Amino acid sequence: MTVTSALLSFSVVAVFLTIIPGLDTALVLRSAIAQSRRHAIVTALGINTGALVWGAAAAVGATALLAASTLADDGLRIAGALYMIYLGAMMLWRTRSRAAVPEAGRAPASEPLWRAFARGATTNLLNPKVGAFYLAVIPQFVPANSNHLLMGLALAMVHNLVSVFWFAGLIGSAHLARRWLSKDSVRGWIDRVTGVVLVGFGVKLAASRA
Repeated sequence: MTVTSALLSFSVVAVFLTIIPGLDTALVLRSAIAQSRRHAIVTALGINTGALVWGAAAAVGATALLAASTLADDGLRIAGALYMIYLGAMMLWRTRSRAAVPEAGRAPASEPLWRAFARGATTNLLNPKVGAFYLAVIPQFVPANSNHLLMGLALAMVHNLVSVFWFAGLIGSAHLARRWLSKDSVRGWIDRVTGVVLVGFGVKLAASRA
């Protein structure tokens, strides 16, 4: 397998992985609707940064430690589950607070961009399912005579490039519908759905055994 054929083959896998609805899509959409396009873009950048780290780790075999160590894997899994449940619970709590104290006509408070980036990156890095996928798939696309670290980063960049187009479509669509989506009632339901999704992912992750 050549470097070119490996990148092209992996791009097909990356497309299917990206378009499957999941936590990343929910976070980016929520940022685009509840905050702004800039927040959604920065959230996506955080997610892609996490993917780069996982790609590099998988290529050099570092994530094999998670597969070999039950304690390390369980620790990361529980930390990720608690973080997702926390994010989801906070979103649900904020919707309850807004319902108790209506803010009609007032724009939602804008959070710092660094926090949106950190949320995207942390959610990705604390998700051992992402690491497990990279560990299982990326080594299959690393040619024997290539630099494993650079090849892992290149494959992760392919995944990121696919994600850029996908997230751009999501953010653009959300922006076109922003006038309707930014209504307090609609935004509240979006936060509730996203919060439930996050809590659901967290509970499922905590109960799973990778």
